[in-house]
Amino acid sequence: MHVLIAPNAFKNSLTADEAAQAIRRGLARSRLVAGFEPFPVGDGGDGTGDLLLQRLGGVRISARARDPLGRLIETYFGLVGSTTAVIEMANASGLRLLSRKELNPLHASSAGTGDLIRAALDHGAKRIIIGMGGSATVDGGMGILQALGVRFINRDGQLESVDLSGVDPRLEAAELIVLCDVINPLTGRRGAAAIFGPQKGADAAAVRLLEMTLLRFSEVVFRQTGIDVAAMPRAGAAGGAAAGLHGFLSAQLVDGIDYFLEITGFDAALDRSTHVITGEGRIDEQTLEGKAPFGVAMHAKAKGLPVIGLTGRMPADMTALKPYFDEIISINPRQVPLAEALAHTAANLERAAMEWGDRLASCFPSLPA
Repeated sequence: MHVLIAPNAFKNSLTADEAAQAIRRGLARSRLVAGFEPFPVGDGGDGTGDLLLQRLGGVRISARARDPLGRLIETYFGLVGSTTAVIEMANASGLRLLSRKELNPLHASSAGTGDLIRAALDHGAKRIIIGMGGSATVDGGMGILQALGVRFINRDGQLESVDLSGVDPRLEAAELIVLCDVINPLTGRRGAAAIFGPQKGADAAAVRLLEMTLLRFSEVVFRQTGIDVAAMPRAGAAGGAAAGLHGFLSAQLVDGIDYFLEITGFDAALDRSTHVITGEGRIDEQTLEGKAPFGVAMHAKAKGLPVIGLTGRMPADMTALKPYFDEIISINPRQVPLAEALAHTAANLERAAMEWGDRLASCFPSLPA
């Protein structure tokens, strides 16, 4: 018996690696006799880059970049081998770099991520993988593009055209891969401004202004490139940065968890497993829109393996989830305030994993305890 432990991060509480270790400790305390293999996963959200570096044997390279408000900070990107760079957008353009009172996507720029792309090119990168989660911006990636030499030309206070003549020529020979953890389009009710703007500090008036700006941006992209990014799936990732990178730099927008699982050899780990445990802070119908636990479950089910999901909040309706998860377990005691639950996520994960291990062990009474 071999249990593969493949959780995503538990937002505002534990990294994916910390979650995996908590689950492993719980299983080790149980009566279950088995091998326990931590394999934390990321879907393009904050922390995915570090997981890729760990799995692929990469190293961190120090770099200076602008934060969302233009302040120079010391940060890093990853290098795998001599030509593959891994960039975490949140390292330069992330929400975690700002205080609550500083959150305002009308003023936040993604330029720092462009600084990291240039730094990666300076180190000879030919393939640049960008995890887009956790950004503080809703600028359509215009900050990134400006940092890479794109000029935005306004007329009467409105974006009129884009000058690409100054784009860093090294990008012509580079492959840009954007790991998206959402499928949202750039504009509309499910777009970058409407859905992610409020999470990044935008009030109703700011959301309307951001939506108008992104609509205009999509019109200019279409006029100059023939690419319609407005309704394109995944184009709304990272406040629309995915749209800008695809529209003007031909970046590939990929399903973050599928790419992660493929490049890290996840299926080989499944081949030596009998059970899979995954999880994140919330598992519900939105999980099926490309979140990490869904990707893990899809790969596991393709090999006929049972999948257990651990979550901080139980879904109200399990119907859509049943084909992918054999069991979904809440790690929190009932009626616990959110702040308290977040503070005890590691202990609750450990306890839930131990209890599940004991239940599974009881199904095999002939096994030694």
